[in-house]
Amino acid sequence: MNVLIIDDEKSQREILRDILSDAGYQVQTADNGQAGMDALGNDDFAVVLTDYKMPGKTGMDVLYFARENFPRTQVIIMTAFGTIPDAVQAIKQGAYDYLTKPFKKEDLLRLTRRAAEKAALVTENERLKNEISSRFRYEQLIGGSPAMQRVYKLIERIKDIDATVLISGESGTGKELAARAIHYSGHRADKPFVAVNCGAIPETLIESELFGHEKGAFTGAIKSYAGKFEQANGGTILLDEIGTMRLDLQIRLLRVLQERKVQRVGAQQVTELNVRIIAATNEDLKAKVAAQTFREDLFHRLNVFHLHLPALRERREDILLLSEHFLKSYSTHYHKSNLKLSAAALRVLETYPFPGNVRELENSIEKAVILSESNEISADDLMLPEKESAVAGAPETLPSLEKEMIVKALQTARGSIKQAAEELGISYKTLQYRLKKHGIDKNRFKA
Repeated sequence: MNVLIIDDEKSQREILRDILSDAGYQVQTADNGQAGMDALGNDDFAVVLTDYKMPGKTGMDVLYFARENFPRTQVIIMTAFGTIPDAVQAIKQGAYDYLTKPFKKEDLLRLTRRAAEKAALVTENERLKNEISSRFRYEQLIGGSPAMQRVYKLIERIKDIDATVLISGESGTGKELAARAIHYSGHRADKPFVAVNCGAIPETLIESELFGHEKGAFTGAIKSYAGKFEQANGGTILLDEIGTMRLDLQIRLLRVLQERKVQRVGAQQVTELNVRIIAATNEDLKAKVAAQTFREDLFHRLNVFHLHLPALRERREDILLLSEHFLKSYSTHYHKSNLKLSAAALRVLETYPFPGNVRELENSIEKAVILSESNEISADDLMLPEKESAVAGAPETLPSLEKEMIVKALQTARGSIKQAAEELGISYKTLQYRLKKHGIDKNRFKA
């Protein structure tokens, strides 16, 4: 545990250094406030013990600098008896505690130990918070394929930008998960996330659901209701299946996007909005614009950033990774341990086209976990339709064609797995797995 001592008196620095070093701390010293601040910028300190009064930069200057730049570092102020009120003020400004000179060795060690423990606790809390945030941020957006890497990169670029995002992709590709990833990895993470399935709300209720209503606005409105936009205020609203929205509601939505205000049904006043809007669709909105069933001005308002989620058949190298993830998750959920996929099940998963995408894969794995009567999941347990057991349009010799493609890529790359993986458009790990699967020795291609 690193400790920094800042004091303009040499004898005081040496005494403190010896006591804390003997107690097992890694100790550095500085003879003035500026030197101490420089040291803080060059190393990671759990605790700083600084004299209150020093020529030039004072102990308070050190405290302010540490609080602003190194918030986990705990600062202890050392002060003479006559300046105790100043030390108390320092605690109000964020100091951990103070020591009154002259102090006992026991008091020094006790206070330093407690400050170090707090620094460790703050660090651990930050680590856990980041870990939880990271897990939720890309919850089930799993994959190492180039297609998914592009998705992750775009999420990182737009997470803190409040412009609207249009997420496109087939059903089951994870559009809501992507929207949640954008929200929970960005600066609105501690604010509401409200998801609305525009296609699942009855047409007679969707206006009220989105924009809210006042009591008595229509038959059955027995009390006032804050719509989804108001519920999401400060955070993010996801408008899923946006392509199903009626044209008259599209006009209202466009006004909300332009004015950042919402008016409840039956209300006179408007509510100011501070909300990020994400829309999602599995339809071709450009085609709907051409057919005049979707407003072109609304499309351009929504499509500031476009995030497309690839179909699972477009990132087949992720299928086994996703399968293992779902297998582990549902094995735990259904209290079945040591489950694994049989070789036959793996072959089916690798060749099945998954028209339902990741959602279909997840459902298949869950059913297989439930149905499995042994520790090995069979192809039959997956319950995938036999007529769809091969990739659409692919010949029956798919494994041999795959092997031939890998061999050619390795020949071109002269045995370099990295270059061959780039040539094939798959990840390094995926190619390693394929080499093992087909019994291909990369060394025989080396020049």
